[in-house]
Amino acid sequence: MELTILSPVPTPKTDRMEIDDELVHLVNPGETVTTDQQFMRGHGTYTDGEGTVISSVAGAVERVNKLLSVRPLKTRYTAEIGDIVVGRITEVAMRRWKVDTNARQDANLLLSSVSLPGGVQRRKNEADELQMRQFFAEGDVLVAEVQAFYGDGTMGLHTRGFKFCKLRNGSFVCVPPVLVQRCKSQFHSLPCGIDVILGLNGYIWVHKKFQTVEGDDTDPTVYYSSTNDDISEEERQDIARISNCISALAKQYMHINDTIIVYTYEASLEYTVKELLKLDVIESITREASLRMRSN
Repeated sequence: MELTILSPVPTPKTDRMEIDDELVHLVNPGETVTTDQQFMRGHGTYTDGEGTVISSVAGAVERVNKLLSVRPLKTRYTAEIGDIVVGRITEVAMRRWKVDTNARQDANLLLSSVSLPGGVQRRKNEADELQMRQFFAEGDVLVAEVQAFYGDGTMGLHTRGFKFCKLRNGSFVCVPPVLVQRCKSQFHSLPCGIDVILGLNGYIWVHKKFQTVEGDDTDPTVYYSSTNDDISEEERQDIARISNCISALAKQYMHINDTIIVYTYEASLEYTVKELLKLDVIESITREASLRMRSN
């Protein structure tokens, strides 16, 4: 009996590195990222004897100058100091809150790292500790900034400042963290009158504009309110439409930023909100948004 040995199919190689602004360059384990020897390998890659950069995990290619790395799609959020994150309170502990931020461990929000009602600048005391649930309770959603890291690897958050507060008047969307692009600001006001907070941890909050936010003189007590403002039917439709557009971009593994969200929203206006859940509609609106991004 004669055996036939089949040679492995060679992996297609890329002579140069090309990453579109709105599309994620996905690779599989063992797939060639680039053969250009001017690039250096980073996390999630290795090189062969000829200097070819090869992926060791399934994920998205990230490029920083001449450094190439592959960030796994199915992974927890890895924080950096200064990141804007959206989180959910999971536990009220002694002088701190535990916050789910889509990371390997819950983050810590210390009582000393939040603003007091009325903007009072003083040390927190026992009375403040007894009233912690008046600030944040279990299940509350908030936006915060990564401030530090502790010895056990957990991150420390803070909500000092008028843009960091308890979130309401909106809808929560979860996407892979690798898809959320870093922008000059993660707080965006869309032309349709809806605001979006793009948490770098993959948690996104789509909400109605805060009516009380006029400037730095606003009373911080409103930021701890758990009562939603009056939301019209049109605003509810826009919030739902924006949320479905973000989910559509995530299903197509496209980078998520304020510009691509606006283009996808405009492309979706010819469909109803429920129709945006259909696969053919998702492909149509994301394709149109991608073409507009490339043309600009």
